[in-house]
Amino acid sequence: MSIQILQYEFLGPIKLSEWGPPMDSVAYIIFSKNKDVFNMIYVGESDKTESRDFFTKNKQFKCWLSYAGKEENLYLSIYPMWESDVSERRQLIRKVISKYKPVCNEDNSQNGSNISQGTEPEPEPEPESG
Repeated sequence: MSIQILQYEFLGPIKLSEWGPPMDSVAYIIFSKNKDVFNMIYVGESDKTESRDFFTKNKQFKCWLSYAGKEENLYLSIYPMWESDVSERRQLIRKVISKYKPVCNEDNSQNGSNISQGTEPEPEPEPESG
């Protein structure tokens, strides 16, 4: 299963509790699930990790729980970015944050973005100039 965010195919979502290491270089999205709706609440990136508590040790984990209600409602999607460096991953993260404004990312204190609502803040610049 996959989910399209911008023009990227993210794998998942799967229950966060079902995730286990290892994980290679990725951009990831944390969703809270309410009935059949996935609400994007956090976007982040990671280099390779073997840490089992990678997500529960995240400084925003309490924020995730406050919006999800309980850990069973937290879901994870990843976008593999093998051999990427941190700046490449952060660039993708900034694009996603700019469009969806996930509530648990630093500057976003409003409600979480509901990807099924199809909010259209600003059009994405066209990749080709012609």
